[in-house]
Amino acid sequence: MAGLHFELVSPAKLLFSGDVEQVQIPGTEGEMGIFAGHAPVLSTLRPGVVIVDKGQGTPEKIFVRGGFAEVNSKGLTVLAEVAIPLADLDAAALAQQVKNAEEDVADAKDDEARRRASENLEHLKGLQASL
Repeated sequence: MAGLHFELVSPAKLLFSGDVEQVQIPGTEGEMGIFAGHAPVLSTLRPGVVIVDKGQGTPEKIFVRGGFAEVNSKGLTVLAEVAIPLADLDAAALAQQVKNAEEDVADAKDDEARRRASENLEHLKGLQASL
């Protein structure tokens, strides 16, 4: 019986809103399983996979690149910097993007360009690791 209200929001859109059995989130201090009635908590998130168990069928998995999670009496809200459903990812295309990003890091002309390219590469490798 689904009893936890869960919302996952990115700057681009609302990715999920509904009642679920539980949600596993990648907190910066470790994985956390959130069920209905969980004590209030506010946590930062590290890059990783949010696993949404709706109580039936296969859990939905969504990659997040950091953000915040808040549990209160109304449920769980995740505000993610970036959020991408794993079902939307193509492993071959992602491998090519990682290769291109590695080349961008190597070809960077200054520190700022190298920092941006390295940040992009880190994001892509996190996505790749979550597959």
